[in-house]
Amino acid sequence: MSTSARMLRLLSLLQTHRYWPGSELSGRLEVSPRTLRRDIDRLRELGYDVDAVRGVAGGYQLRAGAALPPLLLEDEEAVAIAVGLHTVASGAVAGMEETALQALTKVSTLMPPRLRRRMDALRSQTDGVPWGGGPVIDAAVLTVLAQASRDDELLSFDYRARDREPTHRRVEPHRLVSLGRRWYLVAYDRDRQDWRSFRVDRISAPEIAGPRFRPRELPAEDAPAFVRAGIKSVGQRYVVRVLLSADAATVEAYVGRWATIEAEGSGCWMTMHTDSLDWPLMVLAHLDSEFTIESPPELVDLVAGAAERFGRAAPRRL
Repeated sequence: MSTSARMLRLLSLLQTHRYWPGSELSGRLEVSPRTLRRDIDRLRELGYDVDAVRGVAGGYQLRAGAALPPLLLEDEEAVAIAVGLHTVASGAVAGMEETALQALTKVSTLMPPRLRRRMDALRSQTDGVPWGGGPVIDAAVLTVLAQASRDDELLSFDYRARDREPTHRRVEPHRLVSLGRRWYLVAYDRDRQDWRSFRVDRISAPEIAGPRFRPRELPAEDAPAFVRAGIKSVGQRYVVRVLLSADAATVEAYVGRWATIEAEGSGCWMTMHTDSLDWPLMVLAHLDSEFTIESPPELVDLVAGAAERFGRAAPRRL
């Protein structure tokens, strides 16, 4: 972990305003107590009021009510934050649009004039279009899940799986994952004694439910891979399979991880598991490629209907 990344991680832990034993912080950051003391001193130099308790049982705590120090970011970091806030302003998290725009305005005022002009150009020349058809999630729910995942704290919530009655869950949260139009919580379910991925839009009334836990090893390469494997195992409403004349590299560059691409001569097969056919239709409309739909028949009907509408809208050629 780089020094800057470690400093951000340390600050995120301290900003919970809880008391952190020095040994626990050192373990979290995987550094020696001496390195931790140097990092604390750097935060103090930046204006963060960090109280320290010396001794064997000593530790650190960010002083309550401390003023926010000036924003100290590299040019690329400042622009990345502003672009991210602009994206969130047109996202699918309920109640975040206005908040994100307010935060974007504040961040922009802290930028030097040359960066501020770039961001003003971005805001004035970009139209935010929410991703249609996806579920809207509660920002407060997302915040609680993120905090519990970050701090390794037990979590309880009510969960309504598809076509089932609500159940109460007690989990060890691991990571939040955003895939396509949905958010997922990857967690270890204590009652079922197994790993699960939960759709965040189906979670309600989340609460920190108890003491901290020791993180377990996730049985997958990473959290996104675990979620994708779970989606395939339970099955989606549609299995899309299309033969395209475009080469595999071109198609894979556009659809990324949302589909499996297999080369077939000069073209390729695209296989996609999805609950909605909106995304496959958009992919086929965007790619400059001939294609043949093997499945499902609903996608054939959808493409035919879209072709008729486009045909009526296009000017007739003489």
